[in-house]
Amino acid sequence: MVAVIKTGHSIRRIFNYNENKVEAGIAQCIGAGNYPADPDRLSSSAKLNCFLRQLELNENVTRNSVHISLNFHSSETHLEKEKLMEIASDYMDKIGFTGQPFLVYQHFDAGHPHIHIVSIKVRSDGSRIDMNNIGRNESEQARKSIEKEFGLVNAEAQKKDVGYQLKPISAAKVIYGKSRTKMAIQNVLDAVLEQYRFASLPELNAVLRQYNVTAERGSEDSLTYQRGGLLYRVLDEQGKIVGVPIKASLFYSRPTLKNLQERYRRNDSARRPYKARIKNAVDMALLNKHSSVEELGRILEKQGIIMALRKNEAGILYGITYIDHQTKCVFNGSALGKQYSAKAIQERCLPKEISGQELLARPVQKQTGQQLQGKPRAADAKKTEIFSKPVPIFSKDGTIIEELFQSEQANEYLPQELRKDKKRRKKRNLNNNN
Repeated sequence: MVAVIKTGHSIRRIFNYNENKVEAGIAQCIGAGNYPADPDRLSSSAKLNCFLRQLELNENVTRNSVHISLNFHSSETHLEKEKLMEIASDYMDKIGFTGQPFLVYQHFDAGHPHIHIVSIKVRSDGSRIDMNNIGRNESEQARKSIEKEFGLVNAEAQKKDVGYQLKPISAAKVIYGKSRTKMAIQNVLDAVLEQYRFASLPELNAVLRQYNVTAERGSEDSLTYQRGGLLYRVLDEQGKIVGVPIKASLFYSRPTLKNLQERYRRNDSARRPYKARIKNAVDMALLNKHSSVEELGRILEKQGIIMALRKNEAGILYGITYIDHQTKCVFNGSALGKQYSAKAIQERCLPKEISGQELLARPVQKQTGQQLQGKPRAADAKKTEIFSKPVPIFSKDGTIIEELFQSEQANEYLPQELRKDKKRRKKRNLNNNN
């Protein structure tokens, strides 16, 4: 069993979310706890008013609503309503919600059995329920106890099960009507926003695109952008937008740009300890210099790390985002360091013998500058000697034409003193002959 706990400012919004699913035929209210009557005998307004009246006892509690989902293994379809209610009641008692009113909804819109529990944080005496670290402490202990008591599949085994990873939503099932599109996007947002640590909209989109969803602000001259709005849309298998856009404010979890920016700050500090895992994975994969970015991506994918590549219309790679499905952390390449950016990764993927055009050009330029200034090095002298050796030229009869090897200005390479002495020796020889 996997428990997901979320709190909110509006019990009305959470209540309506579950009731709307009941009206759509994909959920059912299977019971209630600490209610004055059976929920089947109460109208929607009566069920909601039970929460609202108790919240009035302490209006200082602004984040007053609680929304919990208990998720079971896909093989546990045998769980009947009575058993699910027992599990829900036991769970609420174990996390400190004894005596609190709550409603239980069974949803049928996912590939695994799960229930949603709706409750409030204000007690009947007006005191507030402290939920600090409740997921790490009380909820974790309750989960382990319930798994043993009811014979449920262990949560650690679920995490290892590949079948429990999020699967992309089917674009073909969500493009026909707004209600179905909204429902599909909400399911993805519920999982991604709570589980993944991202620190920017591009990083969030890198994860959402894995599930055929994207968030966009619109063009800079649009009203949506200027007012700080955000739209969510569905993508097809080719990554193209399909269906109608839905405003962020229409989702019950309120995944607006303002609320996301608050998450960015929290996520940025929470994900820092997990940078090293991605960096080490990339460095180890590149030890033997792979031939392409795509091959590097295949190696990282085996370790649960996805390289989301961003390319322009011409197909040129300009950005990389790393999604670690194991640690649920997302990093743009620049957030990890320059060595992990798109440009650096492309250079690091080049074969060893290819180091770029600059490396081919620099040695020539440096040698030319050194040879023009001062005395050449011994190594340079040897190179000059080798490359300046004349190529023998043969005449028609096969004899080497020696004269062609002689420099026309050979005497200029002699010291001035020797040239003067030679002229003097010539004059002396002429005088002696005379």
